[in-house]
Amino acid sequence: MTAAAQELDELCFLSAQSMSTLETSDHFQMVKLLGEGSYGKVMLAVHKKRGTPMALKFFPRQSTSLFSFLREYNLSLSYCTHPSLTRALGIFFSTPCYYVFAQQAGLYGDLYSVIVSEVGVDEECVQRVMSQLSGAVSYLHCMGFVHRDIKPENIFLCDRACRWVKLGDFGLARPTGCTVRAVWYDSPFCTPEVEQAKESEKVREQRQEDGEEEENIWITVETTIDSWALGVLVYCLLTGCFPWEETTHDDPAYRRYKEWYDRETEREERSEGLRGEKEVIWCESESEKDNILSLENNQKSNPMAPQFEGFSPLVMSLFRELLNPQPRLRGGPDEILSYLGGPWLMETEREEKRKAEEVEKEARKIREAGTVEEGREREGRGER
Repeated sequence: MTAAAQELDELCFLSAQSMSTLETSDHFQMVKLLGEGSYGKVMLAVHKKRGTPMALKFFPRQSTSLFSFLREYNLSLSYCTHPSLTRALGIFFSTPCYYVFAQQAGLYGDLYSVIVSEVGVDEECVQRVMSQLSGAVSYLHCMGFVHRDIKPENIFLCDRACRWVKLGDFGLARPTGCTVRAVWYDSPFCTPEVEQAKESEKVREQRQEDGEEEENIWITVETTIDSWALGVLVYCLLTGCFPWEETTHDDPAYRRYKEWYDRETEREERSEGLRGEKEVIWCESESEKDNILSLENNQKSNPMAPQFEGFSPLVMSLFRELLNPQPRLRGGPDEILSYLGGPWLMETEREEKRKAEEVEKEARKIREAGTVEEGREREGRGER
């Protein structure tokens, strides 16, 4: 057991001793429903004595273990101190039907609500959101935990312009390095390394029908799970679409991306190999020239996966970092920071070039006008 996991378990044990039973209506005024899902529901509420708005998260006791409730509560309370992580407020209790804890409220909804279908979000806003999430997820990883459920519905807005967002919902968060059962689910956010679990689900169902024991596949929780989700999120925000429906070879869109990625990686490896053999581009033989020409032709003959057309080379480099099918080679969330500031869409890149050309044109006019004026002044003074 990791140190983070052991410490969290101890916090859960201690908080279980001090958990009280309350009647919600005695202490809180319910305002509206903020969200609902398989976990339960989240209500916007106001504390009657303090007048403080907060979100109350309700977990049905019938389908929620006390330990899983306390694990999410204590993780959010003790480890989510980054400004872009949703933090619990130190209020937790039980009712006859629910376990409940209070957390900071995202008063402006979630990120999903501002994404325009097939359009996305303004590029400047996308970079602003991703810079915040990069820091939040990196911080969570430093604390020893992996979120495992990054998606627009779990990113809450503190203002309408997305100047301040918070990643929340830590129900699936687990300590880095722990072992969990591999679960495949039909989503672009599901990492490719659990594709084998898709087939095992079919086998498991068949075993259940035949009355045989289940055979589970176990995986280690790694930070690269969150990196993949962040890459898919960038795509979703920029386009208002998903790059594929599911991350398996059964999905044509994902298969085309994987084939393009593999060809691009192979081309780069061959190119690096040739450069290693000879640092200077002047070739000693015709055969080496042919190799270089062949590489250039391969680059041209490796068209982009269709769903990635329209992106600038800058953001494509970021996608290749985060959406690397090989988890051990996948970049971390902090990689995002080095790609901020430049254009992520081709149309933005073209617009920036056009503006730069206009600025240079105006500067040239000013310089030329200045040169003419200087010449006239010299003539007026009789200078040659």
